[in-house]
Amino acid sequence: MSKIKIVFFLILGFVFYKGYVAFTNFEIGVSDRVTELEEKADFERQGEVIALMMYLGDPPKLTEHLLVKNESKCIEMKQIAEETSFAYYECAIVDANLKGGKITSINQELKVLQ
Repeated sequence: MSKIKIVFFLILGFVFYKGYVAFTNFEIGVSDRVTELEEKADFERQGEVIALMMYLGDPPKLTEHLLVKNESKCIEMKQIAEETSFAYYECAIVDANLKGGKITSINQELKVLQ
C-alpha cells in the first residue's frame, strides 16, 4: 500500500509541476506576442532601452543610434565599432520613442554604461 501512495504522490507532484511550467510559459509567450504585434502594427511607444549611440564632430553631436537587447552585446558592438571608425561611441540606458523595434528619437540619456 505504501508503494502505491509514493507513486501517486510522485505523479501528483509531476502534474502540478507541468501545470506550473505551462502557466509560466503561457504568460511569457503572451507578452512576447503583444510586443511582436505592436511592432508589426507600427505603434509608437516610449520606454527605457539600451542604445548604442554614435557621436561625430567637435563638439560631439549625436548622429546615429541603435537599439540593443542587452548591455554585454552593446559593449561588444561598441568595441568593434571603435576599432573600425574614428567616431565616438557610447552605450547608455535612454528614454526613447520606439516604433517597429527601432528607436525613432531619444528623449533623455539616463545612464551611461561602461
